[in-house]
Amino acid sequence: MEEVVRTAITDALNELGLPLVSFTISHPENLSFGDYACNVAMVLAKEVGKSPKEIAQLLQEKLADQIEYVEKIEVAGPGFLNFYLVRDFFVSETERILKAENHWGSNDSLVGKKYIVEYTDPNPFKEFHVGHLFTNTVGESIARLCMMQGADTKRVNYQGDIGLHVAHALYGMQKLGLTSEGDFSAGDLGKAYVVGATAYKIDEEAQKEIREINKKVYDKSDKIINELYEKGRFISLAYFEGIYAVIGTQFDAYFFESEGATKGKELVLAHPEVFIESEGARVFEGEQYGLHTRVFLNKEGLPTYEAKELALAKMKENSLGVYDHSIISTANEIVEYFKVLKKAMSFVYPDLAEKTEHIGHGMVRLTSGKMSSRTGDVIPALSFIEEVTERAQEKIMQAGVTVANKSLATDIAIGAIKYATLRGNISQDTVFDTEKSLSFEGDSGPYLQYTHARICSVIEKAKEVGIMASIEKVREVPYEVEKVLYQFEEVIKIAFEERAPHKVVTYLTHLAGMFNTFYAHEKIADASDEYAPYKVAVAKAVGQTLKNGLWVLGIKAPEKM
Repeated sequence: MEEVVRTAITDALNELGLPLVSFTISHPENLSFGDYACNVAMVLAKEVGKSPKEIAQLLQEKLADQIEYVEKIEVAGPGFLNFYLVRDFFVSETERILKAENHWGSNDSLVGKKYIVEYTDPNPFKEFHVGHLFTNTVGESIARLCMMQGADTKRVNYQGDIGLHVAHALYGMQKLGLTSEGDFSAGDLGKAYVVGATAYKIDEEAQKEIREINKKVYDKSDKIINELYEKGRFISLAYFEGIYAVIGTQFDAYFFESEGATKGKELVLAHPEVFIESEGARVFEGEQYGLHTRVFLNKEGLPTYEAKELALAKMKENSLGVYDHSIISTANEIVEYFKVLKKAMSFVYPDLAEKTEHIGHGMVRLTSGKMSSRTGDVIPALSFIEEVTERAQEKIMQAGVTVANKSLATDIAIGAIKYATLRGNISQDTVFDTEKSLSFEGDSGPYLQYTHARICSVIEKAKEVGIMASIEKVREVPYEVEKVLYQFEEVIKIAFEERAPHKVVTYLTHLAGMFNTFYAHEKIADASDEYAPYKVAVAKAVGQTLKNGLWVLGIKAPEKM
């Protein structure tokens, strides 16, 4: 509908001989001010030397009775145009939602396009911590927003299974007595990494030994190191898969630094005009492009993360076929590095560089500061989820439930974590507050889940007394929740275009609040109410919208709570 209004305004400007300008159309916070508000008259005033109100009145007259579903247009304030939609519009939207079901909110703007979304990217041999949960939550939501636009979306995960951090862990494993024949866990690998990373920083002999281990991993020259490496890698990857199953992510392809190492080195050496020699290393001089210099091959001739990442773009294409766009979601820490990488890529793979987009996001922080896997100052993801699940279970029991439901408690816990992660702009840091995030009273994942469950319950109660959803008989004035309901489609589109999942969070929270107000004032399952079937239809449409929106956020929508 927003596009219909925008097109009508543009056509009116042409017919009135007024210049075309960029203007905004939004939904007034106060519903009494209409369903859409436009600032075009205020923008034009500077261009044509007339008052905003005068221009607004001209447009009001020109647009009168010209836009389908627009009942009236008013000039408000300094020159806003407020558009009021007819009653039938909201009825037709409710019907459309019920027919669309799980497809409601999606569009076909990217049908026929292939999008690759890379995210999570944990390093084997290191702990999968809360920060990785943040990265996974952001990336998963971006991938689902791509799917909502009709894109053939491939989720990929790039994991650092080779490099100095692996040598740190292997050194630590040997110091802790871990062997390829013995039993050890992913947690043990995390401890081993801390041992190695600490020794590398403070002990010169350990540093030399770790560098030797790193070379041996690259050239596979040491049988004991090889076997220990393979065992640790296998345990790490299996551990990661267990976490993905819990949080609801399924990747289409996995890529590893070990696969890109040889190719990356070849690319750097094949382009000496791009990667110049500097003190025995190969670097890309980013300063001439307003960036900074990065090493792509170190003095020992080993490819750095940058060189391997350069090879990754082509690896994706070789594995998944030609794609239209590649989105890479990582922490903000490497935003500047990625600018250098993309510039270097523009000389090696110009077509792929053009298709590559990097999205930086904030970090989850402890009260003591930033987490560090090197010092061990991290919260393991599974431990964190378990802790929040236990607290969710306590809240469920406090509500009077006598039988424990671990599965529901887990869904609530993950909903709380993901909502808290996505509720603010993803570029900002997040501090997780367990009590606030598990609240059932608003601005939380459990609040949205509870509202969905409430709707399922009231629909079931209505069914028991013979009331089925229908749009045949409606009251003359729309319910306020209807004036928010239809906006979901617009929100999904904007959230994708701006890479802003928080807009979905904000909208769903507002919609849930509007429904709960509706629920508090209206008897829905009342067989004596002639409007009850339509109230059920509205409730069902809200429930579908919440379910679809929660899916975009990677959150389950329980039918009972």
